[in-house]
Amino acid sequence: MNKLETVLAEVRGCTLCTDHLPLGPRPIVRGKRSSRLLIISQAPGTKVHVTGISFNDRSGDRLRDWLGIDRETFYDEARIAIMGMGFCYPGVNGKGGDLPPRPECAPLWHPRLLPLFANVELILLIGSYAVNRYLPDRKATLSETVAAWRDYGPRFMPLPHPSWRNTGWLKKNPWFEHELVPELRKRVRKLIA
Repeated sequence: MNKLETVLAEVRGCTLCTDHLPLGPRPIVRGKRSSRLLIISQAPGTKVHVTGISFNDRSGDRLRDWLGIDRETFYDEARIAIMGMGFCYPGVNGKGGDLPPRPECAPLWHPRLLPLFANVELILLIGSYAVNRYLPDRKATLSETVAAWRDYGPRFMPLPHPSWRNTGWLKKNPWFEHELVPELRKRVRKLIA
């Protein structure tokens, strides 16, 4: 077992937040040392918690469309690594959305995992939690940060969350699908060819 496999096993066995997780701990993370693309998202939803498969929901369908890849390619850990700011389903808030990722996860696990994904060339930061952690020079809002995506390359690319809740945002910001998505697809094709 290599160092990355060891740390991934430790993450998957983590029970630090058990008392705060309504469905119990089930840390979701995937990737191999050879992964060239890393996706850092929020935290698993209920469907992902049940299946144990990252982005195994409608958000994943939209994300795969943005990337221009099929499910088989998306789940090829030799090419694509996926982790959240929180590794377990955090629960639901009073408004019907999910709670924020648990604050313990990223500070505990990201510094141990990131150096082990030694071949990653592009990190997709999905949503405000990932953007806020990894882009100290971000703009005032997530929308402004995503609009300034060229400023964060070539290492990072900020993206809105692909949730159905952001359909209105996508309609108000057609530049996203006309400018950013084609460049995203081009970079992803190059990395995972």
